[in-house]
Amino acid sequence: MTTLMTSLWGKTTALLTMLVLLSGCGINNIPTFDEAVNGTWSEVQNQYKRRADLVPNLVETVKGFAAQEKDVFIEVTEARAKVSQMNVSPELLNDPAAFQQFQQNQAGLTGALSKLMLVVERYPDLKSNENFLALQTQLEGTENRIAVARRDYIQAVQRYNTELRTIPGRWWKKFMYPESTKKETFSIDEADTQNPSVNFNTN
Repeated sequence: MTTLMTSLWGKTTALLTMLVLLSGCGINNIPTFDEAVNGTWSEVQNQYKRRADLVPNLVETVKGFAAQEKDVFIEVTEARAKVSQMNVSPELLNDPAAFQQFQQNQAGLTGALSKLMLVVERYPDLKSNENFLALQTQLEGTENRIAVARRDYIQAVQRYNTELRTIPGRWWKKFMYPESTKKETFSIDEADTQNPSVNFNTN
C-alpha cells in the first residue's frame, strides 16, 4: 500500500511539475492573447456604435439651422446606414475582405461627419446652440475614445499574431491550437495616427 501511494504521489508530482513547466513555456499564450484581442475589439465596436448613435440627433440639430444643406445630410445618413447595417461577427477579424469593408464604412462616416462640420462653420447661431454644444462634447469625446480603442486593439492583434509566428507559439499552434489564425487589424498610415477631423470651433 505504501509503495502504491508513493508511486501515485510520484506520478502526481511529476504531472504537476510538467504542467507548471508547460505553463511557463507559453502553452496558454495563444488563447490568452486571443481573448485580449476579442476584448479590445468589443471596445472598438462599442465606441463606433456610440458615434453612430449620436449621428441622428446631430443631423437633426444641424438641419434645424441649415435645412437647405440636403446633400450633406443625405451623405451622413447613408454613411451611418452602411455602418449600422454591416454584420460585425467575430469571424470578421479573420476575414481580410470583411474587415476592409468595415474599415471603409467607418472611414466613410468619418468623412461625411467632416463635411457636416464644414456646414456648421457657415452658421454662427448653430455653433452657439446648447443642443449642438452638448452633441459637440459627446462626439469629440467619442472620437478620442475610438482612437484609444483602435490603438489598444492594434497592439493586442500585434501581440497575438506575433505569438502565432514565433517559437514556441508556432509549436503550440500546430499541436494545441490548429484552429487559431491570424487576426486582421486596421491599416496604419499618417492619417490613422491622428484623430478624425471633426473639430467644432465655436469662436
